[in-house]
Amino acid sequence: MDEALLRTLTPTVIGILSRRGADFAAAEDAVQEALIEAVRVWQDDPPRDPQGWLVTVAWRKFLDAVRADSSRRDREVRVEDEPMPGPAELVDDTLQLYFRCAHPSLTPASAVALTLRAVGGLTTRQIAQAYLVPEATMAQRISRAKRTISGVRLNQHGDVATVLRVLYLVFNEGYSGDVDLAAEAIRLTRQLAAMTHHEEVAGLLALMLLHHARRPARTAADGSLVPLAEQDRTRWDTRLIAEGVDILQAALARDRLGDFQAQAAIAALHADARTADETDWVQIVEWYDELIGLTDSPVARLNRAVAVGEADGPHAGLAALAGLDPALPRYTAVAAYLHERAGDLTTAARLYAESAESAPNMPERNHLTRQAARLNAQLRG
Repeated sequence: MDEALLRTLTPTVIGILSRRGADFAAAEDAVQEALIEAVRVWQDDPPRDPQGWLVTVAWRKFLDAVRADSSRRDREVRVEDEPMPGPAELVDDTLQLYFRCAHPSLTPASAVALTLRAVGGLTTRQIAQAYLVPEATMAQRISRAKRTISGVRLNQHGDVATVLRVLYLVFNEGYSGDVDLAAEAIRLTRQLAAMTHHEEVAGLLALMLLHHARRPARTAADGSLVPLAEQDRTRWDTRLIAEGVDILQAALARDRLGDFQAQAAIAALHADARTADETDWVQIVEWYDELIGLTDSPVARLNRAVAVGEADGPHAGLAALAGLDPALPRYTAVAAYLHERAGDLTTAARLYAESAESAPNMPERNHLTRQAARLNAQLRG
């Protein structure tokens, strides 16, 4: 195996695929798959024309990926925007693919990243954002996962916990990102819930339903982001809320708490409040304490600081925020909000403007920019 030759040919083959109509990222993925195949077969059967072999195999991989993506999108089109309650449909091939990508030979983190890329349809950038790591790091992780399973028969299924983590991240990207996958994630989680009585499957399904219920109120007619406290709660889907609460209560009754159940409990408390002022922030803080005890998640600690700020005042929230890493996504936005509530409008305006620069999507960036402009206008007036 001439690895130097492979490295030399890689940019050439990517360029050929790009000229044939593949976008650069897709061409890069397809060539990576072809290189894995080359490592597997060239040792025993080296081709006479290595470049031609790589182009042929990479183009075939690209077409397979296009067909797979088309099939996935067709399934999404068949799913209604608002998932129907009740028993799930029979398990289809998508959920089986999730289990197969969660192969025992992979670490859970690698299995999740590979499944999100290969089956969920997320880009490497989107997955990296979800994992709070640089895009280059995630690209390497996915490449290593591909190499690990390149010569493995995918006849062993991964565990439920890994599949749940994938579904959770797919839902989050569909709920707040560039790709609408939320309804598809709910559909697959319903199928999984019909297959098992696992408490965390129920917890994840409840969490998805409770968040999805608020979706109609999350954006204004012009597409701008509407914060939770300002949402028109009459637009929340009470049917989905009721279903989510019922599922959560049944799961909690089994007394085997997991992080998805804890997150769903927090979402249920928000859903139970008729107005923002009626939100039971003290109990929400208690549930964040439970969640942090289960996961020690920095994101949970960041959200807890907001809840503490609501329950005990903005200065208490800022004290809770002080021990966290300022590099955390949305840290600066949370700091801006708490400083505004504390009356420090100058600092808040500056922090809102800073947080807008690193916002993960355009609606959030526009919202933070408007917050900064609003406070600057008040300061000038």
